[in-house]
Amino acid sequence: MATEVISSSESQGFSCSRFVLSTVEEVAVGFKVGQKVVYPNHGIGIIEEICTREVCDGESSVFYHMRILSTNSRVMVPVNNVEEVGLRPPISSKECARLLKALADDFVEPASDWKDRYKTFLEKMQTGDIFEVAEVLKTLAYLNQIKPLSFREKRLFEKARYLIVSEIALVSRKPAEQIDPKVENALRSACQKHFARNGKARAAAASTK
Repeated sequence: MATEVISSSESQGFSCSRFVLSTVEEVAVGFKVGQKVVYPNHGIGIIEEICTREVCDGESSVFYHMRILSTNSRVMVPVNNVEEVGLRPPISSKECARLLKALADDFVEPASDWKDRYKTFLEKMQTGDIFEVAEVLKTLAYLNQIKPLSFREKRLFEKARYLIVSEIALVSRKPAEQIDPKVENALRSACQKHFARNGKARAAAASTK
């Protein structure tokens, strides 16, 4: 069962049967009303309601009815599809530090064919794993230093950066303006390491000729 994305304008007329859960039942379904979660490729959202909705042949399923904070759009995620969709809680404070460290590390040389490269980037973004998003971001930052990014890759770069900055800001309880320079420094470090590695590889190759 797929998720359903509803735009902010469409959501005005949307309704579903209210599903009142006890504390024990809320634990059973994983997330609670009012809890902030991360929706893959969209970022931070908040669970506004847990409700039932008829899906087919009179059968009903339980859904998380959530609002994506960046766009104010509504998303319905079936409770029993959470793992498949990739809906997850924000990372921990320790993971934030690990994320910034990972963002500053060297990375695998991207594919030269932009179609292959873009496909790989999309797959990583759609996993919902913020560390995979970090790989996309630093690779795009590197490519941008070699040649200005295409329109599609620039949009991916901006989205990846937003996803990382907003999640770290949420967890650390700091404004995005304070997180952005840390991300920028990490990206600069990753690019420097990659340029240095490529330089050594070229020098080694030249010495064998």
